[in-house]
Amino acid sequence: MTPKTDSIRWFEQLTNQDVALVGGKNASLGEMIGTLKAEGIQVPDGFATTSEAYRRYLAENDLEEKIRGRLDEHRKGEKSLHQTGDSIRRMIRRGKWPEGIAVAIGEAYRELCRRRGEEEVSVAVRSSATAEDLPDASFAGQQETFLNVTGEEDLLDACRKCYASLFTDRAISYRENKGFDHMQVALSVGVQAMVRSDKAGAGVMFSIDTDTGFPEVVVIDAAWGLGENVVQGTVTPDSYTVFKPLLENRNLKPILGKKLGNKEKKMVYARSAGQTTRNIDTSARERRAFVLCDDEILQLARWAVVIERHYGRPMDMEWAKDGESGEIFIVQARPETVQSRREAGVLKTYALKEKSEVLFTGIAIGEAIAAGKAQVIRSASEIDRFEEGNILVTGMTDPDWVPIMKKAAGIITDHGGRTSHAAIVSRELGIAAVIGTEHGTSELEDGQAVTLSCAEGDSGKVYAGLLEFSETEVNLDDLPEVKTQIMLNIASPAAASRWWRLPCRGIGLARMEFIINSIIQAHPMALLKYDELEDKDAKRRIRELTRNYADRSEYFVDQLAQGIASIAASRYPDPVIVRMSDFKSNEYAELIGGRQFELAEENPMLGFRGASRYYSDRYRAGFALECAAIKRVREEIGLANVVVMIPFCRTLKEADRVLEVMAEEGLVRGQLGLEVYVMVEIPANVILAEEFAARFDGFSIGSNDLTQLTLGVDRDSAILKELFDERDEAVMTTIRQAISAAKKTGTKIGICGQAPSDYPDFVDFLVKEGIDSISLNPDSVIGVIRRVAEVESRRI
Repeated sequence: MTPKTDSIRWFEQLTNQDVALVGGKNASLGEMIGTLKAEGIQVPDGFATTSEAYRRYLAENDLEEKIRGRLDEHRKGEKSLHQTGDSIRRMIRRGKWPEGIAVAIGEAYRELCRRRGEEEVSVAVRSSATAEDLPDASFAGQQETFLNVTGEEDLLDACRKCYASLFTDRAISYRENKGFDHMQVALSVGVQAMVRSDKAGAGVMFSIDTDTGFPEVVVIDAAWGLGENVVQGTVTPDSYTVFKPLLENRNLKPILGKKLGNKEKKMVYARSAGQTTRNIDTSARERRAFVLCDDEILQLARWAVVIERHYGRPMDMEWAKDGESGEIFIVQARPETVQSRREAGVLKTYALKEKSEVLFTGIAIGEAIAAGKAQVIRSASEIDRFEEGNILVTGMTDPDWVPIMKKAAGIITDHGGRTSHAAIVSRELGIAAVIGTEHGTSELEDGQAVTLSCAEGDSGKVYAGLLEFSETEVNLDDLPEVKTQIMLNIASPAAASRWWRLPCRGIGLARMEFIINSIIQAHPMALLKYDELEDKDAKRRIRELTRNYADRSEYFVDQLAQGIASIAASRYPDPVIVRMSDFKSNEYAELIGGRQFELAEENPMLGFRGASRYYSDRYRAGFALECAAIKRVREEIGLANVVVMIPFCRTLKEADRVLEVMAEEGLVRGQLGLEVYVMVEIPANVILAEEFAARFDGFSIGSNDLTQLTLGVDRDSAILKELFDERDEAVMTTIRQAISAAKKTGTKIGICGQAPSDYPDFVDFLVKEGIDSISLNPDSVIGVIRRVAEVESRRI
C-alpha cells in the first residue's frame, strides 16, 4: 500500500470515519473500495487531497483573513453575494501551491498512471467538502467537478478551481442559511480515473423512489455519454424502476418500468479551446435506444441494494459504463436527504377542485400543486429579475439557480429527468415542479396564469389559469387495528406508488382499463391486425407509439405488464386483484384504431363487455395479450401476489369457457398459486353463488352494476339518479345473500364498489354481515378504518 502523507490519501486507505479528513464524497469512495469490492461492486481507483492540504494552501497564500473580510463586508450589506463570491474565488485561483503539496499530488498522479498502465491517465477531479453528503444536509452540486483532466499541470489547476468552488455563490448562501461556519468547512479534492462513459453511458441511481418515498424500488436514470448531462438536467434521460425484494432470485427479472428518454445530447471528451468535454447531438438511433440492457439494469439495482444495506440508509449514487471494456462502475455514493427524512406518520395530499385546458405535460416531481404567474428566465444572467411567488419557467437549472428557486411557487423546465438538479432541489424545497416538458419556455409568456399539478400520477400537468385546489394532512399514527381486510381501489401505477403509506392489506381492484387507455392508447386488435387497418391516421399514430418494438403486440404486452407490475409491487406480498379489461364497446372504439373492430350497440352497458369478449372470435386474440401480460408479471417479474378477476360473467357456461381460454394461454387456476376471482355484479352471480364458488377462488361485489341491475336503473341517468342507491333494501338483501353463500362455501368475498367510500352506514352493514374485505378509494381509507373499528368493537 502507498504510504500516507499529510497531503494525500489513496481511496483504499479511507473509510467513512475520514469525513473530516477528505470530505463525505471521498470518504464514501474509500469505504466502498475497502468494504464492498468483495460484493462485486467496482469503483474507479484514485486518491484524495486532505483537508490539511487545503488549510495549508490558504495559509501559504494568506487567504483566511482576506476571505473572512470579504464575508463580513457581505453580511454588512457592503458587497453583494455575487461580488463577494467572485472576489474570493479569484483570490483562491491565483494562489501558489506549497511546494510539498504540489509534489505529493504529482507523485500520486504518476502512481495512478502506473497502476492504469497509461502514460497520462485521464481523471475526474471532484470537490469533496468536509460538511458534504451528510444524512441531514445536502450540498450536492455546490462545488465543481472537472472531467477528462490529463497531465500534472492541468491537474494542479483543476485542484485550485475545486478549492475556489467552495465559495460559489450558492455554497456561501447555503452555509449561511444552514448555520455552517465558512472557515470551519474545508475542501478535499478527489482524483479518480475516468470511466470511458463518453463511449457508452452514465447516470444517477437512487435506492428509494425519490418522489413518493416508496422504499422497495431502485430508480435509475441513464443517458449517453458522460453523466453530467443527467445530473445537470441538460437531457431527458431513460428511466428504469426495479423492485428490490425480488432481486435475489436470479431466475426473475423484477424490472417494473422502462421509460425511453429523448437523450438529445451526449457529453464526450474534447481537446480544444481549453475545453476537456463538449456536448454533441445524439443520433436518431441513440435517441430510440435504451442506454442499458436488462442485465445491466439488474446489476446496478443489486449494487444499489448492497450499498444501501452497508450504509443503513437510502442512497443517491452515480454510475458510469466504460464503452471500451463494457464494465460498469459506481463513481459516487451519498445519503439520500429528502424522502428518508420525511415524517413517516404524516401523509399530505393535494387535489384539484377544478380543471381547465392542459397546456402541456412533463415529469411530476413530488405530489404538490402550485398556482401562479409564469416567468420565463432563459439564462442565469437574468435571475435577478425573478419575482418571488411566480412560477419559474426555464430550460434547465444548475446550482447557480438555487437562490431564485427558493422564491418560486413552482418550477417548469424544458429538459431533465427525475434525478436532474431541478428535480432534486425542488424535492428538497418542497416545491411542485414539472420537469422535461420540452415546451415550457416556448409556450408560456411572462405573467401568464398557470397551475402545476403533480398530484395526478407520474405525469405532471400544466393547466391554464389559477385553479382552486385543496391541501390535506392525514395523520397515520394511532390508527386502530381492524379484523376486516381494508384494501385499495387503484387505477394507475403512479397512484399505487403515491398511496403506499396507507395502512392497507392489498389492492381489491386494480383497473386494467386505465393502463390501456392512458399508457397503451391503442386497441389491441388494431395492433394485432395493423396491416388491415383502414384508418391511415390510426396507422400513423400506432406506428409512432410502437416505433421501438419489432412486434406491435409485444408493445401491448410489455406496457401492460409494466403497469400491472408497478401496481402489484406497491403492496407486495399482499394480494393485488387485477380485473381483466372491462371496457364497453363504445369505450373500446375510442382507442386508437378501435372503431374498425367494435360494433355500435344501443346499450353498451349491457352489451359486449367483460367475460363475453374473452372467448369471442372478435376479441379472443386481444384477451390473449392481456393473459400474456399477467403471466409475465407473475412468472417473469415474479409478482405472484397478482390475483386475476373476471368481470361481468353472466352464466356458469361463460365462466367455464373463460377459464378454458385462460388455461390455453398459460393461466391455469391453482397452478403456481394462481387465484381467479369473479365480480358479483349481476343478480345471476348471487342466485347461483354456490355454483360460481365452485369455479372461482373469491368474489368481489361490484355494487354499482349490482344496484343498476337489481333496481333496473341506469346508473348514469340524471333523471333517475334519486332511485340509484346502493343502500336500497333490495340491493342490501342481494349483498347479504352473496356474503352468506360465500361463507357457506368457504369462498373469500369482498367489495370493490363505490358505496363503502361514500356511505358510512353502508360500511356498518358490510361489517355486521361479516364481509372479508372492503376495497376503498384512497381518500376514504382513514375514515373507514376508524368506522370499521367502532363496528367491530360493538360486535365483540
